[in-house]
Amino acid sequence: MSTTREPNSDYAAYVDQTPMPSHIPDVPEIGATSAPLKSASFFIGARCLPYNDDYIMCKQESKGNGELDCLKEGRRVTRCAISVLEDINKHCLEEFRLHWQCLEQNNQQFWGCRPAERLLNKCVFEKLQLEKKIPQVSSDNQIHLKKNPLLKPNTEDYASVAAAKRGGVL
Repeated sequence: MSTTREPNSDYAAYVDQTPMPSHIPDVPEIGATSAPLKSASFFIGARCLPYNDDYIMCKQESKGNGELDCLKEGRRVTRCAISVLEDINKHCLEEFRLHWQCLEQNNQQFWGCRPAERLLNKCVFEKLQLEKKIPQVSSDNQIHLKKNPLLKPNTEDYASVAAAKRGGVL
């Protein structure tokens, strides 16, 4: 008699075959994992604010039917996010990759990747004129700009620190 059993799973991927309504424009998927999206999140928020606001307002006005009624606005948000990621990849690929890979290695926590973040922020500001600002936080209290923050990583990400020193942000 065996003490273990063979794994049994009836999991199958579900693909919805229902076509989108013809009045909703098609939009590709963003195609990014959580670390690149988190790395670019504040820049996406900065550039896509009007589209995000339209989408949220639509959802609030639709009273429960927002998933269907607001598809067009949601697609605009997605297209805007794609454009931000494409621009960052085009103009700041090395800095972007350095930052999101650091996030991958540091449990998606920004405070473990401040040197790479400073390098990315500098590049995006210089080349895309997008600035990282944490919403509802005063300009003098932005955590990523503090020289001596309360939370510090136990170990520094070597690649980030070396790149930040070469880039002049440390």
